[in-house]
Amino acid sequence: MQSATDIISQLHRPPGTLPAREQKVADYVVEHLQEVTSIALSELANDIGVSEPTVIRFCRSLGCEGFRDFKMRLAQNLAVSMQYLTPEPIEDHITDPDVLSSHVIGTIIDSLRLLRDQLSDAKIDQAADILANARQIAFFGVGGGSSTVAFDAANRFFRLGIPAQSQNDGYLQRMLASTLGENDVIVAISTSGRPAELIHSAAIARQYGAKVISLTKPESLLAAESDIVIGLNLPESPDIYKPTATRHVFMATIDVLATAVARRNPARSKEKLRRIRSSLITLLPANGPLPIGD
Repeated sequence: MQSATDIISQLHRPPGTLPAREQKVADYVVEHLQEVTSIALSELANDIGVSEPTVIRFCRSLGCEGFRDFKMRLAQNLAVSMQYLTPEPIEDHITDPDVLSSHVIGTIIDSLRLLRDQLSDAKIDQAADILANARQIAFFGVGGGSSTVAFDAANRFFRLGIPAQSQNDGYLQRMLASTLGENDVIVAISTSGRPAELIHSAAIARQYGAKVISLTKPESLLAAESDIVIGLNLPESPDIYKPTATRHVFMATIDVLATAVARRNPARSKEKLRRIRSSLITLLPANGPLPIGD
């Protein structure tokens, strides 16, 4: 497997790390990042004023096999890096607390409005029917945002009297999926629907009769491996400093599902919530309605 190389960081090595002529190549590439990904070796060497072997030695100094490999890795690096390398838009310079709060909260509100327009009542209804009758639920997510949502979802559902857990380790997801069967449910959470861990775990669980509900992008690979897809296709804010609003969308969707499941079996839900509240009375000695365990 090809090692991951941050070519852009390699280009900014301290002075003296590269031989003088190779440093000349590095300096030119830094100033012409996008152009270099589509230029010929002879043309690049001519523009810089060095020999072609010098360019190749430069590429190998950065851990690449040659010029073609260098261009491919640079293009891949740029695909995810350009938004961090371009000049900051005006809104990135916002420092006034009132304006900044409105900017961040406004983005969250806009995302929740898009969710309301996209959320399928029929899919929520189908998913809630399955979850309400589940023997156990495993919430799967990978990465920072989805893992956080999966943990919060398990925290919501065990309170309703349904054994629930979350898992974000790919190996353990597969292992857990292989133990599931009929009446068990996996809820897979992914913005892109592409993580191999989730796709493989969903396939493993389904072969043993478990159901898979996914919160993900419609028509994704994860969606194709799911019994019910709650499709979410939301654009990300171009503001690179603001945490992703998709996290709030996922959590809101989980809250909708949890509420729907609780109301399908109100007697069970109320009794479990009452027990939880009673167990905390010595820690939170207060009267009247309070958050359950928060």
